Formats: sequence, structure tokens, C-alpha cells
Amino acid sequence: MRKPRRLTDEQLAPWVVTVASGGPQTPDASGIACLDWPVLFGNANPVEIEVGTGKGLFLLHAATTRPGTNFLGVEIVRKYQLYAATRYAVRELPNVKTACADAKVVLRDFVAPGSVAAVHVYFPDPWWKARHKKRRVFTPEFAADAARAIAPGGRLYLASDVEEYFNVMVAIVRAMPAFAERPDEADRAAPQTDMGYATNFERKARETGGSVWRAVFARTAEAVTVAPDPAG
Repeated sequence: MRKPRRLTDEQLAPWVVTVASGGPQTPDASGIACLDWPVLFGNANPVEIEVGTGKGLFLLHAATTRPGTNFLGVEIVRKYQLYAATRYAVRELPNVKTACADAKVVLRDFVAPGSVAAVHVYFPDPWWKARHKKRRVFTPEFAADAARAIAPGGRLYLASDVEEYFNVMVAIVRAMPAFAERPDEADRAAPQTDMGYATNFERKARETGGSVWRAVFARTAEAVTVAPDPAG
């Protein structure tokens, strides 16, 4: 991984969010401290969350081309979170921030119901072995937490270069009344940047001649349910 320009913690601070301890959070009806988007971003613009930001290419493009939308990238690997935050900091992008955290926990415990306009899940690791199943990001429980977070009319965007895992993800979501598939919008899942790809994972897949599968689902007004896990 090429090293980005080195910035101090103080210089990165405006682009780094601390979840659960000292972050910009307010209690919800249950007493749990949820992320306070207007406080975090300083405005009431719609918020979208990317799960697994990696090196931050997708959000770099999204934040640059859509200044009226706020973005939070959640990345569990600290070095990648800091890499992405540095990309945003050197460009002084005001509408994107990063958090080093488990996205499953963030969506479940720290995002208020109906408070985001979209959740983006691009190229998650499938974790093939049964003993690693607990590490899989996209589970029925995760999909339910995403549904709770997304406002009616909002979107869930999915993309993967692993067909089997992609089929698991869409099977979970298709089984939920809280979502309705939008096949006419599938080309918007991980939309390409000016460089011809949306994320570094997509670049690698295309360079090796691999395929990419995409899907978009709209949040309906139906109640959130937990679908069966097709992966067993």
C-alpha cells in the first residue's frame, strides 16, 4: 500500500469519528448514545454510510461529486481508516468522515432508526470457512440493522466480485418486506469513478478479468424482520 502524505492526529481529527467514547452522540429513546449527524457534520444534509471503506476511493469520489450529501465510512482496519481519512483531509472535504469500528456494531448500536439515506456495502470479505462464519459482515441480522437505519425511500447498495456471496446477500434482502429490489438502478451500486472503477477491489477484479455483481434495494415502509440465512 502506497503511503499517503503523513498528517498528525490533530490534522486528521476533523475527518475521524470516535464511536462510543467521546464522539458526537446523543441518547435515543432507549438511552443508547446514537451518532448525532447535525452535530457531526454541522448541517442537516442527508447522510450515507459505507461499510468497509478500505483505502477510501468510493467515498473520495462520492464526497467530491455530491457536496450536498454527508458520508461516514466505517473501516475496521485502523491503517486503512487513517489512509482514507488522509485522502479526505488533504483535499479538505467537509462532507466525509471515517470511523475505525465494526460496522455491524455501529449500525446496531449507534445509528438512530431512519436517520440515514443509504448504506453502501461493496466487496465484503465472504469468509468461506465455517469456523470463520461469525466474521461475515453481511448476515440477516446485519441486513435488519441496515433496514432500521435507512429511512423509508432510502437505498441499500450492494456489490461483490464473488458471485456466491453476492447471491447470499441478495437472497437475504429479497426475503425482507422492508426492502424492494430496484433492478433498474443496479448500475448505481458502486458507481464507477472517473478512473473506471469504484473501489480498489473492483479495480483488482477487472484487472484479472473477473466479474462484478451489483444490486440496489429501496427501503419500504414495512416492518423490519430478520430473514433466514441462506448460507446456513
